[in-house]
Amino acid sequence: MKLGINLLCLAGHIDESHLPMIERIAEIGYDHVEVPVMRGTPDHYAWLGERLAGFGLGRAQTSIVPDPSANPLSGDPAIRQAGLDHLDWIQDCAEALGSQTVGGPFHAPIGHFTGEGPTENEIANGVQAHRAMAERAARGGYILALEHLNRFETYFLNTMDQARAYAERVDHPAFGIMYDTFHANIEERDQADAIRHLGDRMHVLHVSENDRGIPGRGQIDFAAVFRAVKATGFDGPVVVEAFGAGLPELAAATRVWRPLFPDFETLFTQAHDFIRSSWEAA
Repeated sequence: MKLGINLLCLAGHIDESHLPMIERIAEIGYDHVEVPVMRGTPDHYAWLGERLAGFGLGRAQTSIVPDPSANPLSGDPAIRQAGLDHLDWIQDCAEALGSQTVGGPFHAPIGHFTGEGPTENEIANGVQAHRAMAERAARGGYILALEHLNRFETYFLNTMDQARAYAERVDHPAFGIMYDTFHANIEERDQADAIRHLGDRMHVLHVSENDRGIPGRGQIDFAAVFRAVKATGFDGPVVVEAFGAGLPELAAATRVWRPLFPDFETLFTQAHDFIRSSWEAA
């Protein structure tokens, strides 16, 4: 297991001002960081990748579809092309950063709904787009981990039934699923069963508490989650995801308006120690 932390706890865009906090993350003993890649240029992420490597940290990233005008699922050719261009930009930045995994809900705009579930045409458009991404990722030596979200944030991919079926349709070894314990806590009857069902399609495990605060302080049974994950043979990236006060990029969809941890030092140290010890005990 390689333990990381999603830097959305710091900001939606990582720059020079965040480097002291990231250095502290490395000192505490994290193996890698998951960088939010929401805007910016490949040159910026090449610079950031060098700085993270200097701290001894591996690199991963999380990205989204920003809005309905760049939706790769769309049946409108112009909108779909804008969405495909955005997916290309995600991978341009990933390759500049040196990402080992590219995760997040890069399938549909967060908080955008059509009034029904995904259509067959939307699923087919997504499969085509994500298979092309996977082929590029394989050439670049990294993997994709598409994230399911709860039904209040997206209509496209909510459950592990949907996620596994979708991954099987994409049908590429570089393409898999980012399992997130927060979203699964809403959508699944039993997280251990859901993890067993997803099986080897899990590429990244997001450890996120039921309130999106510090893991281990809430209601999620992480001992059961970790036992189920280890039973699948998964030994890949495990990433803490905790949100601070509302992020402008995501607040409208995630409804995070208040601080969910007292300070960064508490988040970094308690999450690290809890996950390392719980994983070992599982």
